[in-house]
Amino acid sequence: MSRTKSNRCVVDRGVWSPPVTSAQRIPVSNAHACRTRYVETARLETLLKASPSNFLGIVRYDRSPGEPRGLGACPVVCLYLPQFNGPPLAEVWTSTLSVTYHQAEGIHCAMNDEMLFGALQLEESPGTLLDIVTYTAYRRLLVQARALGYPHLLRVWNYFPHINLESGGLERYQRFCAGRHQALAEGLSDFPRTLPAGTAVGTMSGPLKIHFLAARQPGTHVENPRQVSAYEYPRVYGPRSPSFARATLQPSISGSHLLIAGTASVVGYVSEHIGEPHKQTLEIIHNLNALITHTEQLHGVTRGQWYGQALFKIYIRHPEHFATVSDILKEQLPSHTQVLYLQGEMCRSELLLEIEGILGQEKTIDVSQTVSPTRVRLRQPATSQHAQPDSFKIV
Repeated sequence: MSRTKSNRCVVDRGVWSPPVTSAQRIPVSNAHACRTRYVETARLETLLKASPSNFLGIVRYDRSPGEPRGLGACPVVCLYLPQFNGPPLAEVWTSTLSVTYHQAEGIHCAMNDEMLFGALQLEESPGTLLDIVTYTAYRRLLVQARALGYPHLLRVWNYFPHINLESGGLERYQRFCAGRHQALAEGLSDFPRTLPAGTAVGTMSGPLKIHFLAARQPGTHVENPRQVSAYEYPRVYGPRSPSFARATLQPSISGSHLLIAGTASVVGYVSEHIGEPHKQTLEIIHNLNALITHTEQLHGVTRGQWYGQALFKIYIRHPEHFATVSDILKEQLPSHTQVLYLQGEMCRSELLLEIEGILGQEKTIDVSQTVSPTRVRLRQPATSQHAQPDSFKIV
C-alpha cells in the first residue's frame, strides 16, 4: 500500500437529510433510535455541548492524539484510515431516545430502548495469532450484548493492519475469518442465517478494532442474488468462510435502515476486473443495485420509501485510483448522499476498492395524492458483462 499522505476526504456538503421535494409525505414521528452523519471533527465539541446525552458513538479516521472534551462514556473509535480530499470528518451516531452508557470487559457501549452501539479493541501480543485474538473479541462482544439485553447482531465493522500478509501459513484475513467463524458459530442461534452485515478492512497500523450494532429485536439479513453468500465460499478462500451477510434491514420506531456490508467487485465468489479500478467500481454499482432491488422485492419496500439518510463509505487501496473512482461515483450516487473516501486494504489483494452504505426509510403518511416527488436516480452502468438492466433510484 502506498503511504502517500492524503489524510482528507470528500463529502457532498449540506445534505445529510433528504431533499425537500413536496408536501406529499411527512414523518410519523420525530423519535429516532439512531441516525448517522459525517461531520467535521472540528465541530465535534460544539455538537457535544448542544446535545451531550444523545450520542451513541463516534468514529474518527484521522490520527489526532486527543479526543473532544465532553464525551464522557460515549464510545469513540479511532482508526488510522487516511481520508481523501477534504477536512477531517468523523462518523457520528446519535439518537433522540434516552441514551445510557456501560463499560465492561473492555467494551464501551451506548444503549437506548431499541439498540446498542459497542466498541472494543484487542492488541495482538507476540506469539498470539490473529484468529485467537478475533475469537476472544467476538466472544466478549456476544456475551456483553446478550447480557445487556441486545442479543441480535445487526452490523459489525472490523479493522486490523496487514490484512493480506501471511501469518503462520495463512493470510491474516483468513485467520481473522477463522476466529470470527468459531465465535459466531458457537454464540449465534440459527447460525449462519442470523449473521450480521459486516466489513473487514486493513488499516495502516493499530490493534484489532471492532465496533458493532446490536438490537433487542432481530433485523432481517439479506443476501445478494449476484453473489454466493460469503459463508458458503469454497475452501480456496480459507479454511473458514467469511461470516457475514450482504446487508441487514433494521426495523425501528421511525422506519428502518438498510445496513449494507462492504461490497466489492465479486460476482458469484470470483473477483472480477483484476487491475481495473474503473470496471471494479462499475461492478460494485451493479452489486449494490441488485442487493437493494432484492431487498425491496422480498420485503415490500419501494424506491419511493427511501426518504431518510443515505451514506456511503468507499475504501480505496491505492491513492492514485481515487480520482477515477470518485469521478464515477459522482455520476452514480444520489445527489443527497454523504460520501466518505478512505484509504484502506481490501480482504483480497486483487480488490482495489469496496463500498458500504446505510439507507434510511422513514415511516411517513401521505398528505397529498396529486404531487409526485422528484426522483434521484443512480445511473445503471452498461459495461458489466454480468449485469442485468435494472436501475437504482432513491427518492
